[in-house]
Amino acid sequence: MKKSGAEILIECLKEQGVTTVFGYPGGAVLDIYDALYRDGSIDHIVTAHEQGAAHAADGYARASGRTGVVIATSGPGATNLVTGIATAFMDSVPVVAITGNVGAKFLGRDSFQEIDITGITMPITKHNFIVKTAEELAPTVRAAFQIANTGRKGPVLVDILKNVQVAECDYTPQTPILPAHKPVPREALTGAAEALDHAKRPLIMVGGGAIASGAEEELLRLAQTLCAPVACTLMGLGAFPASHPLFMGMMGMHGSETAAKAVLRSDCILAVGTRFSDRVALDRDSFAAKKTVVQIDIDDAEIDKNVFVQHSVLGDVKEALTTLLPMLSPVEARPFAAAMTRMRAQENHRRKRYELGHKVIAEAARLAPEGTVVATDVGQHQMWTAQIYPFERPRMLLTSGGLGTMGFGMGAAIGAACATGKHILLVTGDGSFNMNLNELSTAVSRGLPITILLMNNRALGMVRQWQKLFYDNRFSQTVVEKKTDYVKFAESFGATGLCIRKEKDIVPVLKKAFSIPAPVLVDCRISEDENVLPMIKPGATYDTIITKWEEK
Repeated sequence: MKKSGAEILIECLKEQGVTTVFGYPGGAVLDIYDALYRDGSIDHIVTAHEQGAAHAADGYARASGRTGVVIATSGPGATNLVTGIATAFMDSVPVVAITGNVGAKFLGRDSFQEIDITGITMPITKHNFIVKTAEELAPTVRAAFQIANTGRKGPVLVDILKNVQVAECDYTPQTPILPAHKPVPREALTGAAEALDHAKRPLIMVGGGAIASGAEEELLRLAQTLCAPVACTLMGLGAFPASHPLFMGMMGMHGSETAAKAVLRSDCILAVGTRFSDRVALDRDSFAAKKTVVQIDIDDAEIDKNVFVQHSVLGDVKEALTTLLPMLSPVEARPFAAAMTRMRAQENHRRKRYELGHKVIAEAARLAPEGTVVATDVGQHQMWTAQIYPFERPRMLLTSGGLGTMGFGMGAAIGAACATGKHILLVTGDGSFNMNLNELSTAVSRGLPITILLMNNRALGMVRQWQKLFYDNRFSQTVVEKKTDYVKFAESFGATGLCIRKEKDIVPVLKKAFSIPAPVLVDCRISEDENVLPMIKPGATYDTIITKWEEK
């Protein structure tokens, strides 16, 4: 049957199981939006800004495990997606971005809102396409979804010329081809199994790749089989239950002291779906010194890139662990694991002496509705959330780890709410929130159950903390005394505004906030001197943990 390019696009999206898209209309995508309107089966969420739409598609994908889809017009509409696409790229999130462009006869003429979006996004996508004929469109869209979900997941961009959206050609429906992971051969895991069996003090280091592959059950069995402590990177939180005695917390420059000491004392590190970023491995040479390192990763580019390893396994984490588990000799008890478990319990006891911001997050974790998904922005509040909130299951934490995108949280919360139908807790700071606060209007328009904890310290907290620690208290442009009344702001957008000023406010305010199945903003008035501890300076080693410092 013959259909227009715009109609073919909608049919292909439905083929791929897409039920929700995010975006913002404009001249170069009018035919696509008309086809969406006439079809009526795909829910479209129009955001306040294209960057918010990109983050929403990203949050949708992270929370659901499905592919997020975002649509934008040409020129500034397309370029406004760039930060969101880069965020998804750095954290390996499957997103398909669809942009319109000028017609073929206007290409290369500096036409109104013409931009080379494929050239701009080449370094931050797994692949991108420019579709110049209607006949190319269906195969290209199908390829985009396949590429986004094959191997290491990530964003793909499809740029569709205006004339392609109008032109007609034959369309034949197809069943989507699901990505398939090749089983990891047993022989590829022999060296890894031997290294783990010989280790006296093994540590399992878990990254976001474990969540992407759905390997949480295999990880639990692995830790119990080896009786090995587990530390998660920021992106790996939730892959292993926080309540388990073998969980040592988050590792890295703001991770738990116990995780840092486990790294130092271990003789073998099994890295599962993690790329040894500079925030985790810190210093390449000292991190792996005198240790056996085993790395399981789906992307061969990550093998030996940041840390040299003795044994590497290339493949899907779930497939690799499924093959590895029967090869291991079970260990009933291990002194190293017992010592680390005791140390973690002691650290948790010490950390109960929270300041106001910490107490708000701890109480939110206790009072939040069952199944609440947590989104964060980037900064001190992000690290407090990672340290304090107990993530028991995967896809319960949505945060920008690789790019560190301030302003990510509001869009991601919207996407997660649309994907799951669950209550969403957004933990943000006044610096991050101000970058995309316009998206509160989107949440209100949709009546989404999002509770926003705004850690309002009237400063760019994380940068200010660095200035305190490393720049002799020279607070250059990090004390931001905005006059915004966030309660009135929320109310002006149609949301509920609440405020926490003192410890006695925390429980009653949070109970009220969580009882409202619609957007609520809680202005949490915290001190500018609440800090993230512990702290390890980038490029330093795990034995240089800073747990406190004197105020000058």
